[in-house]
Amino acid sequence: MRRRRFGSVRARASLGATAVVAVALLAAGVAVLLSLRSNLTEQAGRQADRAAREVALDIASRVPDRVAYAKLELPDEEDHPVQVTDEDGRLLVASEGLERISGTGVRAVRVTATPAAAGDDAGDDDGDDDADDDGAHDDGAHDDGAHDDDGPAVGEIGDTTSYSSGSATVDGDTADYRFATIEATDRAGRTVLVHAGASLADRRSTVAGTAAAMLAGLPVLLLVVGGVTWLMTRRALRPVEGIRREMAAITASQDLSRRVPEPATRDEVARLARTTNETLAALETSVERQRRFVADASHELRSPIASLRTQLEVGEAHPALLDVPGAVADTVRLQRLAADLLLLARLDAGERPSRAARFDLGALAHEEVSQRTGDRFPVVLDVRPGAEVAGSRGQLARVLGNLLDNAQRHAAGSVTASVRRSGSAVVLVVADDGPGVPDAERERIFERFVRLDDARSRDEGGAGLGLAIARDVAERHGGTLTVGRAECGGALFELRLPPADGAEAPDGP
Repeated sequence: MRRRRFGSVRARASLGATAVVAVALLAAGVAVLLSLRSNLTEQAGRQADRAAREVALDIASRVPDRVAYAKLELPDEEDHPVQVTDEDGRLLVASEGLERISGTGVRAVRVTATPAAAGDDAGDDDGDDDADDDGAHDDGAHDDGAHDDDGPAVGEIGDTTSYSSGSATVDGDTADYRFATIEATDRAGRTVLVHAGASLADRRSTVAGTAAAMLAGLPVLLLVVGGVTWLMTRRALRPVEGIRREMAAITASQDLSRRVPEPATRDEVARLARTTNETLAALETSVERQRRFVADASHELRSPIASLRTQLEVGEAHPALLDVPGAVADTVRLQRLAADLLLLARLDAGERPSRAARFDLGALAHEEVSQRTGDRFPVVLDVRPGAEVAGSRGQLARVLGNLLDNAQRHAAGSVTASVRRSGSAVVLVVADDGPGVPDAERERIFERFVRLDDARSRDEGGAGLGLAIARDVAERHGGTLTVGRAECGGALFELRLPPADGAEAPDGP
């Protein structure tokens, strides 16, 4: 049951939509977190820049010549740890609670020499002069060449601020900071570097809180997406399930008159339902046609078989009363009917003639007419040259014979046939001077086992398969067979076939 459920279209669509949304949400969440982290880092950088500029302005404007840097008013060391160094990296002043620092390029946090002895070595508390903190600056964060060679003018601060990231320990608490570095020149002409930091704790907490909120809401959102997709897919596929159930019922009951429900929408499901109903209608017509064919064939076969049996039984009991010509006629009729049924079966199976065999349709007409010695009326034949076609000679001979038989059966005194090349077709015309075919019956006479009332009244009438066979053979050869009205008022059958060479010739007279 589980395998069947996950193998359904609804399950696959729901899982697919959930997976796509999950990937999209993860990508969007990462982008949001990176953007948030970048914005908070920039915000901390601006805060550090303001703190550094306040100290730099104090040095440039308020500190007198040879000032004691230890008397500078520095910001709160917990929020903004500060270092002031000379151009050689010697520490001049630092925040009181600063215990350790990295990221500014100067590790010293305690002044070991007075500013007056600036020419002497001003070491740091660990004895490392000019100690550079390798790798303390973040990639691309520090602006190389930010300081001019000459530095700012006396009593001014630099225009450029460089940034770096690092950490600092203030009063025993270690945290990450964003540092801003700016140059300042006091009134004595001495250029110093002011390093001021801004805590990144807000960045860390904000990013962590946002990530936690996203991760907490992601499963809920994915459940909502999966549930909505499941319901929408179920609603969309409900007509398909109805079609499936109805098709299963039709298969079980074999009732081809039933139809599947068609949704009122104009989507693919509605088109599927309409196509299914059209297929069912065509199948019902085909099956009904086959049933009628079998019933009519049984009926047509019953008469000659019953007549032949009766004659043979009479002949067995009374040899002198045996009607041999009648028995032969019934046998011939039975043989022709069996041959017609066999040909129709092959045509229904989709048999198509080979286009490799070529012959002249006019010569075939001459041969067929010359063999018809028992016709009621002689056939007047008009054949023009250039009537070569491709296909089955035997099947086209059967078509011509059926058309001539039909004309002889209904003609009042004359039957004509002609073969000519007309444009891109070879045309065979058979006409008679009989009553003709009414307009309403001109398509029905090509159905199987269909005979008009006057034809059924004749004892010599056929089984109603000749014209049906003729049209099927014509269509298998890529042609058409139609019926119209002759000039003399009778029926005119016109067979049009593609020529063997495929070329187009001018219409004959």
